[in-house]
This record gives sequence, C-alpha cells and structure tokens, in this order.
Amino acid sequence: MLSTALAIQQATAEAVHDETVMDMAAHIYHSRDNMSGDEFVRAMFMYSAHLSAMTATLVTHACLTESQIDEMMNTIKEMEALGEDITNGNN
Repeated sequence: MLSTALAIQQATAEAVHDETVMDMAAHIYHSRDNMSGDEFVRAMFMYSAHLSAMTATLVTHACLTESQIDEMMNTIKEMEALGEDITNGNN
C-alpha cells in the first residue's frame, strides 16, 4: 500500500513538472495582463484539463499493469458500443 501511495505521489509530481504543463503555466502567467477575462478563463480551463488528464494517465499507469489497462480500455469500448446500441447511435 505504501509503494502504491508513493507511486501515485511520484506520478502526480511528474504531471505537475511535465514540460508542456509548465510551458502552459508560464504562458498564462506571462500573458495574463494581455488576456481578456474570457481568454484567461479558457487558458486556465485548458491548463487544468491538461494537468488533470496527465495526472490521471500517470496515476493509472502507476496503479495498473499494462494488461489491466488494456482490459479497462476494452470494457470502456464495450460500454460505449452498448450505449450506442441502446440509443441507436443518437446521443
């Protein structure tokens, strides 16, 4: 359990310090005075979404084996197909 917690902590740190994430944060910080309110909100949303997705991906890889990830992805695809069948492709 401790090793899993440490792996999650490391994955989170990797996401926060990812070069793309850091570039996005730097751009927002340096450009904030030149952005409208809407542009700033959009930039912050994109930064937050990217950081969240990166963190989720790295934590998933830290907690699951490759075969477990493949099984999870196949289950997601099956559920999406079932949802499309139920709605006849209309969302």
